[in-house]
Amino acid sequence: MNKVMVIGVSAGAGKSTFSRRLGEITGIEVTHLDRLYWRPRWEEAPREEFSSAQQKIVEKNRWIIEGNYTSTINIREPHADTVIYIELPMHVCLYRVIKRRIQYHGKTREDMTEGCPEKIDWEFIKFIVTTYKRRKVKMHERMERYANEGKTVHYLKTAEQIEGFLSTFKMRGMKNED
Repeated sequence: MNKVMVIGVSAGAGKSTFSRRLGEITGIEVTHLDRLYWRPRWEEAPREEFSSAQQKIVEKNRWIIEGNYTSTINIREPHADTVIYIELPMHVCLYRVIKRRIQYHGKTREDMTEGCPEKIDWEFIKFIVTTYKRRKVKMHERMERYANEGKTVHYLKTAEQIEGFLSTFKMRGMKNED
């Protein structure tokens, strides 16, 4: 496990928190795609810039890249040896999105670009609700393809599975060194 993609069914699934914890345990640098995509004041980075930044990361020997951004997933896919897919129920994802809006009111999360204070709107909630089932089907198809390509694929669907996965690395004392 040297080149890891962490993706999820929805916003609020826990990709960022999981990736940060996995990075701390393994010593592998974590890249949050939200930090590459968003500029201050919620301005989108130009696609070429966003793609180029990812290309530089995937050329490294070891990385954890967190985030879906399927428009550029083809940059990460060929290089990843491990894919971790987090699929928590929709109600949990929605609860977490609302909770982080309250928790980070007027502040920027550590996995987000500085100058992008936490926000939420009904359009975002509607997006989560209306795309959840379709995204779940597409992600399952994608995970099956990754497994057929020889990648190691982990499905994490409960908090217990997430904690169990992380604890296996803690127990091993796994700290990769460059």
